[in-house]
Amino acid sequence: MRTPEVGVRSGGQALRRTGPYTVITRLDAPSSRGAAPVPETRYIARSADGDRTVLLSVPLAGADAQRFMVEANASRYLVGPWVSPATELTQPGDAPWHARPYVPALPLPTALAVHGGPLPERTVRAVGAALAEALAIAHGQNLTYAGVSPAAVLLAADGPRLTCFGAVRAAAPDGTARSGLPGLDPGSLPPEQTAGGRPRPMGDVYALGATLAYAATGTTAPERDELPPALRTVIGRCLARDPGERPQLAELQEAFTPASTSPVATQTGSRATALLGPGWLPARVIAAIAHQSAALLASEPDALAPTARPQD
Repeated sequence: MRTPEVGVRSGGQALRRTGPYTVITRLDAPSSRGAAPVPETRYIARSADGDRTVLLSVPLAGADAQRFMVEANASRYLVGPWVSPATELTQPGDAPWHARPYVPALPLPTALAVHGGPLPERTVRAVGAALAEALAIAHGQNLTYAGVSPAAVLLAADGPRLTCFGAVRAAAPDGTARSGLPGLDPGSLPPEQTAGGRPRPMGDVYALGATLAYAATGTTAPERDELPPALRTVIGRCLARDPGERPQLAELQEAFTPASTSPVATQTGSRATALLGPGWLPARVIAAIAHQSAALLASEPDALAPTARPQD
């Protein structure tokens, strides 16, 4: 598995503006055969005065810009430490984009490439606990995430962040088959949503299971014996074709979080926090996150002058 470039590219290249921001680099590695699909194009960008750095997203070429912006706007209602909602949106009538504060982080597929293969069970458990908590909060707000996939998960030093809210709804309206649509990971798409069904909470559980399977094996659809023994049952239940056979998120939080962490959970309000201490991420992933941050800080402010409007 080739290690993708995770640094910042600015010198000697024509840079571009999106809204008030100048693009510094793409967050995701270039698409290649077999790569995990990304439902939006994501950049690290900086404000003209250099004071703000953001993660900026624009729709894929040919995507429905209106649906993309509707979901971005809805994401602003998400709360909790493990989600990364849009905090700034384009003005009506302008080219579509939205942004959120930048946090040094790697997309999950990049983290596997940097690590050289599947992530350790400890890491998978921590990601599972945090994302199950994030989805439980969203469901409590009557929000179905409908966008969980490997590319939607960013790994930061202090825990994962879930992005790409509403990617399934943005890709196609209910009643339209979604199989094969650009940006949607077929392995993370629940069967009922593949056929065009309305995204519902138990679909998020399926997508979470597929994403954790990817973290643990490198694929969203592994054979059962490819999964770590301790995670086979819980991930397998998430991937049940019948939504009624999938576990509730409260069960998943219990399964991923050892009982001995309860005192910490009581103090912090997050069971996942207890799993995110030193060593929760492999050393190579931590080093790559640090390199990304350092390269961004070292980028030349004078090189960030706008040169052209975006074409997306």
